Amino acid sequence: MPRILADLPEDDIKWLDQLAASQGKSRAQVLREAVAAYRPEQPLDWIDQGFGAWKDRDDIGDAVEWQRRERASATRPWDFDYPEVRAEFPDLFDAEDDREHELHKAWLAENGRELGDGCVLTDNSLDTQQTERSEQKAKRTRR
Repeated sequence: MPRILADLPEDDIKWLDQLAASQGKSRAQVLREAVAAYRPEQPLDWIDQGFGAWKDRDDIGDAVEWQRRERASATRPWDFDYPEVRAEFPDLFDAEDDREHELHKAWLAENGRELGDGCVLTDNSLDTQQTERSEQKAKRTRR
C-alpha cells in the first residue's frame, strides 16, 4: 500500500488520535476508513444524465399547479380564504361546503366578528389572556 504525507491542523490530529484510541485502532486505520466512507461506491454521473429528464414531458401536468391544487384541497369552509380558494378551484367544493361557510359567517356576525378575525391575536386579546392566566395562577397559589 502506498504511503502519503498530509498536513493536518494540530487540533484535528488530537481529535483523530482520541477517536482512534476510543475505537482501539491506529490513526492510519481511522484515516483509511474515513477515506473509504467518503468515496462514493458508484459513480455519480447518473445525476447529470438524469437532470432535467422530465422537463419536456406533457403527460404529467404542471408540478406547481398540482401543488397549489393540493393546498387548496385542504381549505375548509371556516378558513378566512375560503371564498378566494373556492373561486379559483370550484370543483374542489360542493353545496355542503358553501352551506357550512354561510353558517360560519352567520356565527361570526352574531358574535360581532368577520372573516379573518382570530387569525392573528391582537395586542388587546393577548393582554386579556395574560391577565386571565395571572388571575388563575393567583387563585391556585391561594389554595
